Amino acid sequence: MLGINTTFDLGDGRQVTIETGKLAKQADGSAVVKMGNTMLLATVCCKKDAAENVDFMPLQVEYQEKYGAVGRFPGGFFKREARPSEYEILIARLVDRALRPLFPSNFHAETQVLVTLISGDTNNLPDALACLAASSALAVSNIPFEGPISEVRVGRVNGQMMINPTVEQMENSDIDMIVAASMDNIMMVEGEMKEISEQDMVDALNFAHQAIKIQCQAQLDLAAKVEKANPKREYCHEHNDEELRERVNKETYDKVYAIAKSFMGKHERNDAFDAVYAEFLETIPEEEREEKEPMVQRYYHDVQYHAMRNMILNDRVRLDGRKMDEIRPIWIETDYLPSAHGSAIFTRGETQSLATCTLGTKLDEQVIDGAIIEGTNRFLLHYNFPPFSVGEVKAIRSTGRREIGHGNLANRALKPMIPFDDPDFPYTVRIVSDILESNGSSSMATVCAGTLALLDCGVKMKKPVSGIAMGLITDEETGKYAILSDILGDEDHLGDMDFKVCGTEDGITACQMDIKINGLSSERMAEALEQAKRGRLFILNKIKEAMPAPREDYKPFVPRIVQMKVPKEFIGAIIGPGGKIIQEMQRETNTTINIEEVGEFGVVDIAAANVDDINAAVAKIKAITQVPEVGETYKGVVKSILPFGAFIEFLPGQDGMMHISEMEYRRLESFDGILSVGDEIEVKLIAIDEKTGKYKLSHKALLPKPEGYVEPERKPRPSGNGNGGNHNGGPRGNHPRGPRKAENK
Repeated sequence: MLGINTTFDLGDGRQVTIETGKLAKQADGSAVVKMGNTMLLATVCCKKDAAENVDFMPLQVEYQEKYGAVGRFPGGFFKREARPSEYEILIARLVDRALRPLFPSNFHAETQVLVTLISGDTNNLPDALACLAASSALAVSNIPFEGPISEVRVGRVNGQMMINPTVEQMENSDIDMIVAASMDNIMMVEGEMKEISEQDMVDALNFAHQAIKIQCQAQLDLAAKVEKANPKREYCHEHNDEELRERVNKETYDKVYAIAKSFMGKHERNDAFDAVYAEFLETIPEEEREEKEPMVQRYYHDVQYHAMRNMILNDRVRLDGRKMDEIRPIWIETDYLPSAHGSAIFTRGETQSLATCTLGTKLDEQVIDGAIIEGTNRFLLHYNFPPFSVGEVKAIRSTGRREIGHGNLANRALKPMIPFDDPDFPYTVRIVSDILESNGSSSMATVCAGTLALLDCGVKMKKPVSGIAMGLITDEETGKYAILSDILGDEDHLGDMDFKVCGTEDGITACQMDIKINGLSSERMAEALEQAKRGRLFILNKIKEAMPAPREDYKPFVPRIVQMKVPKEFIGAIIGPGGKIIQEMQRETNTTINIEEVGEFGVVDIAAANVDDINAAVAKIKAITQVPEVGETYKGVVKSILPFGAFIEFLPGQDGMMHISEMEYRRLESFDGILSVGDEIEVKLIAIDEKTGKYKLSHKALLPKPEGYVEPERKPRPSGNGNGGNHNGGPRGNHPRGPRKAENK
């Protein structure tokens, strides 16, 4: 069986093809998705059975870009693909979050999904196709999966919604959002926006879902042609004891409900839950305890899940006693770290972020060298989640995927409000958020703390940004539901939705949503967004109370940066041979100077710890780039002396001739005792030879005329090649004869 495929249209004439049966046939499922020149290979493999006592879905999702897919070599010493980049990790997370809820809850076999870019097109980004490829591989496999699903990118270009717009089109889009959905329900959302309204977001989600339905149907059509896709494999990964399940529910439910309604703190509540579990476990005969404990854990978790949800739905009160739309107490402190460029503490309930803001030069920009994405980045936001923030002991290893994902969300929220388009703000910016306490919404605390750190640093933000995490609890049987503002960690775990919304007072700048249930309606989505807006504005007011405006000036130790433009023909003169001139300039002025060609200009960034050093560097650069003008006065240095005159460097790299008669008003026989090589002297540019471009200088023109002084009459020179004419019949340029005593004898 080779080359089974199906094709669908994106709605604008672009065709997408899904093919299976040609590549990677030993995998449990494989598919190739092609759009234009972009091709993704997705494979899925699953172990035959689950490991013993595993009560979760061990799913691993990886995304990798092959540099050969776009005809490039990887960077680095080894020149091969190595650990995934942050971009690859973020795409893998998008696919993982969309797929994970759709495996059966009792399916626990280790499963691995690999998506690889095998052909690239720099105008058609592969991230919007990765989930389609992964779902297609699952659809044609015999692995149990409650799909298919797909993802699309939604853009709004010049007011028109578009599916999977090109890179060029996205430059004019005010929405950049990835949406994942099944045939019936939206599953995952992530993206950034330019202060759009809540209704605009709902419209974008509905627009995306219509396109995804077509892609899901294409996968069903493909799976119908593949024998192994139907039926799915049989499995038994859980052993249950219904009598034990009933006992756990009967003997612990009321106790758990009472604890949930006691409004304890996070750790006290968890300790109380653990005590109920330990008490029940003691009722099981010791000889049966080891065998039955995994089932007791599973059943007790279900009791906690249902008891806490029912308490919220029935009593309309939350685990910490708050109302559905109530925000936890907030306290803020700015300028907390005396040596940081900007710092802030943002604490909301039991969640706390300590954020720092650091300003750097162009040399601090991040260089991006991906297979598809290349360039530089002036804004970095790093999120750290140490184990002590939740009272745990864990090994400190490399940055986790969750940390990268949360940092990326906060980055998207803040970046549009940093004035990178202002020529007076040439900085590279790095924000670091260290989570010191966590009980829900730590990524949103990062957004708020990041805003405060930027303001404390003195960055003139366009508008402050805040963020809030929303939750949802529903009961499909009774129709009851509760939308929760500023959710706790437990409410995130037991809820049906985790919806993070960031923005200014005028609109949404970023969002992230994961949905764990079927059937979230547009009306309920709109209601959640409106409640999120109220909470976002409440938090914004708290931020404004603490920091009404940015710091008027940067702190004394923040590097000052001046940016200037010079004609690009002067770039080489500023840099000098082998960088000699610019290096000497940096050493003499204690500055850091960076120059690059942008269009018809050279853009020069000068950074230093104080204004005087910057001014010194600016003066040197202006001297190099200054165009000599007749009538202007310059301070020059004598480079050489001849009997008839002196050559003077009056601008860097610019020499002129001062005839001996232009030194003083009295007649001089020589420069002896008057002028030496290396002397500084003020001169005036009195003429530029029209033919040779040579410069004629005068010191005499800057001196007061002696009383009664009469300018000597200059006799016109005869033309021709005789003794009185110019040598070779041409102009003498900048070298006049000077006195000719020998000829006059």
